[in-house]
Amino acid sequence: MTWETVCADKSLQDLPYKIETNRHGNIIMSPASNKHSLLQARIARYIGNKMTSGDVLSECPIDTNSGVKVADIAWASDAYIDQFIDLITFPIAPQLCIEVVSPSNSETEMTLKRELYFSQGAEEVWMCDLEGNISFYLPTGETTLSTLFPDFPKEV
Repeated sequence: MTWETVCADKSLQDLPYKIETNRHGNIIMSPASNKHSLLQARIARYIGNKMTSGDVLSECPIDTNSGVKVADIAWASDAYIDQFIDLITFPIAPQLCIEVVSPSNSETEMTLKRELYFSQGAEEVWMCDLEGNISFYLPTGETTLSTLFPDFPKEV
């Protein structure tokens, strides 16, 4: 199943889950809790208030070699947005991809998502646990703070 088909399927329009695909085009759904939603909003609001350019994206679909993965939050430069906004999925990851980890997510799954975002060009990936603790990652591994938003707190 292609991402275009998923987006056009009316039966998938109002599901209370985040939808992604795997490398075979199969749909994968992840339920989100109220806490997940709140943390996602807090992170997006903070970045939105701090940025001087670019845009915050929510539920950002990124085409990877393992299907379409949907970053909970992303930040992309103006040039990136201008280049790709009219496509259905982003063929290159935005500069920053952020995941709020749900209880249904395994550590293996989140490690794979980080690797996929970096393989698609992300400069940073952040992981937020359900307690609001943020872990910052560069392609070289975990780091103590964000290089894109250096004053972002380690907890939201």
